Amino acid sequence: MLDELVMAGGTAVVGAMATDSWILARTRVAELFRRRGGEERQQAIEGQLDSNAALVAEAEDGDQVRQTLLPLWQLELRSLLRRDPAAAEELRALIEEIRPAGNSEPKWVQDVVVRDNGKAFLVQGGNIVNHHHGAESATDRTGEPPRREREGGSEGTDGAAR
Repeated sequence: MLDELVMAGGTAVVGAMATDSWILARTRVAELFRRRGGEERQQAIEGQLDSNAALVAEAEDGDQVRQTLLPLWQLELRSLLRRDPAAAEELRALIEEIRPAGNSEPKWVQDVVVRDNGKAFLVQGGNIVNHHHGAESATDRTGEPPRREREGGSEGTDGAAR
């Protein structure tokens, strides 16, 4: 039980570094250590938090830095809980407050409406390269024009030959 709480706490702390929730997380963690270790301990923790958050913010791969910092914060939290087991409830509340809701992956909503003869090419979280050649230059792999042009037919809006 203690290991799970320490893991969740460490993950929440390092996960919040260099994010929009960092100020809140930093404040709550520093308060937790102040109540358990006094003003001097709070100042030491604030310095450590600031230094670690700067490492994450300046890194090319912030997630790798977070993984490196995770054992350090697990050690700090485990030490805190061994000295004061009553801090567990406060740590649980802190975790719930600073942990991102659900998956921390970005969420996108994309509404696309295409009318008449419009076309839409959509990609989320990636890229697309789209080359369009007009009907006058279109050929299939045999070098022949598209079937509708060979047969002299026309197509309706549903793509069926008429």
